[in-house]
Amino acid sequence: MAVTINTLREYKEKGEAFSALTSYDATFAQVVSEAGVDVILIGDSLGMVLQGQSSTLPVTMEHMVYHTSCVAQGNKGSLIMADMPFMSYGTIPDALDNAAELMRAGAHMVKLEGTDWMRDTIEALSERGIPVCAHLGLTPQFVNKFGGYKVQGRSEKAAEAMIEHACELEAAGADVILLECVPAPLAARITQAVRAPVIGIGAGCDTDGQVLVVYDMLGLTTGRKPRFVKDFMAESRSIPEAIAAYAKAVKERTFPAEEHTFKA
Repeated sequence: MAVTINTLREYKEKGEAFSALTSYDATFAQVVSEAGVDVILIGDSLGMVLQGQSSTLPVTMEHMVYHTSCVAQGNKGSLIMADMPFMSYGTIPDALDNAAELMRAGAHMVKLEGTDWMRDTIEALSERGIPVCAHLGLTPQFVNKFGGYKVQGRSEKAAEAMIEHACELEAAGADVILLECVPAPLAARITQAVRAPVIGIGAGCDTDGQVLVVYDMLGLTTGRKPRFVKDFMAESRSIPEAIAAYAKAVKERTFPAEEHTFKA
């Protein structure tokens, strides 16, 4: 049975964790979905892991539409979430047009990075039948404003603002919240504060779901490995086995462990 937004909501209501992984092509999409991963994210991370860019900013709508189409061809029942790349949702008309392109290519949901300024955009997308994931915390498209890839929400003031933003964006129509690189206690507070399923990456074990870049969890990370990454290939005999082990570890809440999380 295909995974839908309702499936993720049911997981949250039951307290069952769900898994997500990035994929960028048909082959990985098939392997990932058949391994039992609930959500496939076509991340603009492809700019870094596929194109060799230093950030996600050079990724274009053309790139995202192409890779979303590839993933849709290989998917066997996972929910497909596609990133909207840098400045593709700077205005509401742009957001509507570009989100429609991704949905036509096979996405079931689009993901936007930002805070309360996205309220009107999310409301407009939601009103027109486009499910939205709101990405908070470390938002890579804002790397130049942040001055690098840094943990967000460490002060109480910043934590309270993030909780408020999550609630505001859910009220505007966001169906899922994604938290990246935030202290585990804050992620737990946000997960409790909203009814929408919350996916974490570097956000502790108390979120409703977990996501990783597929190359990271297969031990193919180049350069410095992020704290929140675990190499599931190290104890597996094949890529499908490693991906299935990841999905199982998330479901059983054995991943992420304490060494993969950030404290306040």
